Amino acid sequence: MNLAEYKGVYVFAQQVDNEVSGIALELIGKGKELAKDLNTDVTAVLIGSDVKGLVDVLAEYGADKVIVVDDPELKDYRTEPYAHALASVINEFKPDVMLVGATAIGRDLGPRVSARVHTGLTADCTQLDIGDFPMNPVPGKETKHNQLLMTRPAFGGNTIATIACPDFRPQMATVRPGVMQKAERVAGAKAEVIEFNPGFTPDNKYVEILEVVKAVSDVADIMDAKILVSGGRGVGSPENFKILEDLADALGGTVSCSRAVVDSGWKPRDLQVGQTGKTVRPQVYFAIGISGAIQHVAGMEESDIIVAINKDENAPIFDVADYGIVGDLNKIVPALTEQIKAAKAAK
Repeated sequence: MNLAEYKGVYVFAQQVDNEVSGIALELIGKGKELAKDLNTDVTAVLIGSDVKGLVDVLAEYGADKVIVVDDPELKDYRTEPYAHALASVINEFKPDVMLVGATAIGRDLGPRVSARVHTGLTADCTQLDIGDFPMNPVPGKETKHNQLLMTRPAFGGNTIATIACPDFRPQMATVRPGVMQKAERVAGAKAEVIEFNPGFTPDNKYVEILEVVKAVSDVADIMDAKILVSGGRGVGSPENFKILEDLADALGGTVSCSRAVVDSGWKPRDLQVGQTGKTVRPQVYFAIGISGAIQHVAGMEESDIIVAINKDENAPIFDVADYGIVGDLNKIVPALTEQIKAAKAAK
């Protein structure tokens, strides 16, 4: 493999029902940072049917080029045609870096494509950097520069591993949604558009979709919330979440929770924050009755302001909190709610 042939940072621009997914825009934002370090550009790979109208959105969020693979076989996501499309793009255009969102689609697509193009893939990354590998020089071993350093939690989140792929290209990673930040939108920005279609020949590996049934959920997406009131096992019972809901209502926020709450059946998994849940970046995050295990902190530590309420003054959550209150949440939270309501009524 001639590594010098591989250039550019590529992003799989996931779309569903002809709407660009948020993770695609987050990856373009991160891709621009990586591309700056590599002195190259960012290319979005847009796969679907009748999706050319989405090019401008990708351009406005920072894509320098957009490769469009447009074919009726790509109308709905199916593993085989999408894997063929993305692998063909990689073989034709030879990117140095290929980023895919760690969504349900990306976790299915990424590993299959990496196998087809004979490279490695680091899954569920929470940090991406350009640097030297090995990171600490090893006597007798060559240090390779401008490598993609892919960081992800390991051993259940108890340690952090940084992984590189120095001998194969592209350097591929799936990236957890909500971790990277979108670039500022530049209205009217344009990208170079490249139309590419490798051709599709359906065979017995092409799944036939008979019907798409969309579930309607009334659960708010906690990744979009500006204020989150999050409860852990320390809340005591599912009924006791009522006092957290009252606080969230007073603040105009949304209730979320820790994994222990979901495992206990108190709240649905859609509300879980943390390593195995969702990564959130609200303006204010209340951690109530949450001890602060590393798996939970990994999902909320980028919040602008963190307020912790816990009866254990030694709880790890206080290490990341901007404000901490030690005491009984059953007394503190209702009192806080009343104070907020009184302040709003006084305005």
